[in-house]
Parts: sequence; structure tokens; C-alpha cells
Amino acid sequence: MKALSLVLEFVPLGFSALLPVINPIGSAMLFLQLVPNEDHATMKHLARRISINTIWFLFIVQITGSYVLSFFGISLPIVQVAGGLVLASMGWSLLTKPDPEASTSAPVALSPASLEDRIFCPLTFPITADPGCIVVALTLSAHASQFKLVDSAFAHLGLLIATILLGIVVYFSYAYADRTAARLSPAVSQGILRVISFVLLCIGGEIMWNGIQHLTKAIS
Repeated sequence: MKALSLVLEFVPLGFSALLPVINPIGSAMLFLQLVPNEDHATMKHLARRISINTIWFLFIVQITGSYVLSFFGISLPIVQVAGGLVLASMGWSLLTKPDPEASTSAPVALSPASLEDRIFCPLTFPITADPGCIVVALTLSAHASQFKLVDSAFAHLGLLIATILLGIVVYFSYAYADRTAARLSPAVSQGILRVISFVLLCIGGEIMWNGIQHLTKAIS
């Protein structure tokens, strides 16, 4: 019964902690901008690959992330500063990207090889699972590792189930992002994208600032 209670405790904990950081709806809008003019079948294929990558990526971070950082001597504040800089630069790039209507040429579909190259970076990381997700996943992992070995295993099982559920949400958000955007006018879609891009820029700045604050405290 204790094992089951641990699983049931960490499933909603992991899901609720990671969902707002992943933000599948907002990430889906960014996803559309990075894979322009693709057909629905390609979008579903990409969504499936990205969701699977996201599940594996977050689970590996939860299991080995703290050990990897410790091995290379990298602290969480450094991850926050570097990751926040990546997010902020990506948000700025999307925020200042010209509107498609203002461009004289129509968006061109990417080649299959180019799409494959983009599946992990940037579509999985940092668009879907950003540095903020790494920090949250590491925190959840530390919390789940406070038990005995058997209890820790069931706690991490709960986190894995939560991560799989998030992967399913990511799949449906990305697979049908084109049809969702088609129901919106171009002006509304661009407006939503600008807002999300600005939020992404702010999130990157916030993550960087948190890392800088921790580094400053460590120096002083």
C-alpha cells in the first residue's frame, strides 16, 4: 500500500509541476513557426517523435541529471544562466521575426533531413523541455530520492507516469497545432505568437536572473 501511495503522490506532483513549465499550447505555437508549411501527416510524425524525446529526456534528467552535473562540476545556477540565455535569445528572435504577410516570399517546407535535424534541437530542447524543465525535473528527482531504495524506485515510477502523461499532452498539442491555428485569423495567430515569444523572452530573463542571484550569494 505504501508503494502505491508513493506512486499516486508523485504522479500529480510531477504532472502539475512540469505542465506550466512545458506549456504545451504555447510551445505548439512556437513549433508551428519552426516547421513552416508542413502537411498534417508530417506534423503528426514530428509530434510523435518530439513527445517521445521529451519523455526520455525528462526521465533521464530525473534519474541521472544531478549526477551528470556533479561529474562535470556544473552547478544549477550555471545551468539557469546558460539555459535562460538560450531561451531569451530564442524568444527575441521569434519576437522580431517579420510577419509572413510582410514577406514577399511564401514559407518553404523544410527537407526531411532538415526536419530530422531539428527534432531534438530545438524542437525537443529547448522549445518543449526548456532549462526551466531541467531545474524542475532535478528538484522533483531530489524530492523523490529522500526515501529508502524501494520507496525511491516507486516515487520515480510516479514521476515517469507523470512524464508519460505530459508526453501525451505534448503530442496532441503539436499534432493538431496546424488545425488549431487554421481556425484563427492570421492576425490573431501572429498576435498570440508575439505574446508567447515575449513571455519566452521574459522566462529566459527570469531563469537567468535566478541563476545570477544564486551565484552572487555564493560569491558574497
